[in-house]
Amino acid sequence: MKATQGEEGALAAFRGARVLITGGMGFIGSTLAHRLVALGSDVTLLDNMSAEGGAHPRNIEAIRGKVQIEARDLRDIDALKPLLAGQRYLFNLAAQTSHMGSMAAPLEDLDVNCRAQLALLELCRAQAPDITIVFAGTRQIYGRPDRLPVDETHPLRPPDVNGVSKMAAEALHLLYHRTYGLAATSLRLTNTYGPRMRIKDARQTFVGLWLRRVLEGEPFEVWEGEQRRDLTYVDDAVNAFLLAAAVPATQGRAFNIGGGGSLTLLELARALVAAHGGGRFEVKSFPPERKRIDIGDYEADDRLFRQVTGWQPQVPLAEGLAKSLAYYRETLRDYR
Repeated sequence: MKATQGEEGALAAFRGARVLITGGMGFIGSTLAHRLVALGSDVTLLDNMSAEGGAHPRNIEAIRGKVQIEARDLRDIDALKPLLAGQRYLFNLAAQTSHMGSMAAPLEDLDVNCRAQLALLELCRAQAPDITIVFAGTRQIYGRPDRLPVDETHPLRPPDVNGVSKMAAEALHLLYHRTYGLAATSLRLTNTYGPRMRIKDARQTFVGLWLRRVLEGEPFEVWEGEQRRDLTYVDDAVNAFLLAAAVPATQGRAFNIGGGGSLTLLELARALVAAHGGGRFEVKSFPPERKRIDIGDYEADDRLFRQVTGWQPQVPLAEGLAKSLAYYRETLRDYR
């Protein structure tokens, strides 16, 4: 993706810099790694390669040999100690992302998404106090919105265990900035989609499962369909992470990241079918166990981040869907 002139100046900071990405073999982490390699960074990827996560060897095939890969769990603090030495930036994306998974195994979600994050921050405070950290937060912490679009002043009412754990982890990052001076920023992401997303199920994103069904010639399910969603193409999300790290004014703050507007799930389904040139979907009722944690409509108000960094999404939905479909037409066998 071509950067704007202002972004190019900020991104020059990554040339020659040592960068650690937790969750680096996953969807957003691996896309970020590709971009950092292109910018001339010295990149280390930390990932536990869990079958239930988004990690996939295919994600880094094009940059294998240009990055250091550490197959380790974020909870293994002793193993993390030597990896932090000399790192200039930490993009902290390691997480348990399944909302239903958090309800089925709440203590596991708390352990990965909160306790391990606190341990990592303690390690940074002790061994890498000058590191710059960008944490992957989530819009899920808002719960069912009182108003649209949702800005950063909206009350936080997470609807599931995952949202509570992620809310606590974000609060810890910002606390360690206020108390210890760690350069930490949180980005509250909405539905992110694009090449390298998990498509074999909906643990990471429903969009991936829809896309897989379309490519396989099978119908995909749209639950109810009138809910509004705001989607961010992965390259735009990566730009947001880079600018959050490169612009000092973001430190100690949490920002919404959106995609330039919202649409209903029915509109999204039709857009996917149009991008593929065919496909079928079935409108069904929400499964009760999912309905109870659904947030309803969501649209991000990300004007604050735009004002602070100059960021703006560059990939419209039709183009993003086309790029995603093109990627998986070539790699579907690997990812399913």
